[in-house]
Amino acid sequence: MLVVEDESRLASALQRGLQAEGFAVDVAETGPAGLDAARHGGYDAMILDVMLPGLSGYELVRLLRAEEHWLPVLMLSAKDGEYDQADGLDCGADDYLTKPFSYVVLLARLRALLRRGAPERPTVLAVGDLRLDPARRRVTRADAEIALTAREFALLDYLMRRPGEVVSKIELLDHVWDASDETAPNAVEVYVGYLRRKIGRERLETVRGAGYRLAT
Repeated sequence: MLVVEDESRLASALQRGLQAEGFAVDVAETGPAGLDAARHGGYDAMILDVMLPGLSGYELVRLLRAEEHWLPVLMLSAKDGEYDQADGLDCGADDYLTKPFSYVVLLARLRALLRRGAPERPTVLAVGDLRLDPARRRVTRADAEIALTAREFALLDYLMRRPGEVVSKIELLDHVWDASDETAPNAVEVYVGYLRRKIGRERLETVRGAGYRLAT
């Protein structure tokens, strides 16, 4: 396990706690040191702070993904806004946990990352003539750029990672909307309608009683 954290007390606490759980743990305290270790250390996962000397966590994970390095990354940050979390995930992080955090939750999320492993993922998603670049927050259809709101972008991103699959409203609420939001289920219908007008109604099918499917 690689921990990239410049706050020494937190880094030491994470190292001790993870070692007690049976992990072998290395610590890097700067962005460049973390990047070098991630590239060459052969780690199973990385816990990554956002605000680091020399290179931010956002830039670090973006560089790794651009190199097609798929080390699972759990990002830690004191920034708890939904756009901050979206930026971390769009840069290529696999999960995002805000400080202060529950150590029990951190371990659970880390175990979930390790179960999933590090499958290769394209830096740009493509379904038919639709292209979505998470890092640049850019969507095109047949090379024409499509302007989407942050929520529309997140919704399309999730659907494009499951092309041809039926995705339920509940699953979309769980993964696209903030868990702390009191969101009515019909919000999904509303945003699906917005998205259809922009990418083409035929691209996003309703499966009655089950959910939605992005046509391939």
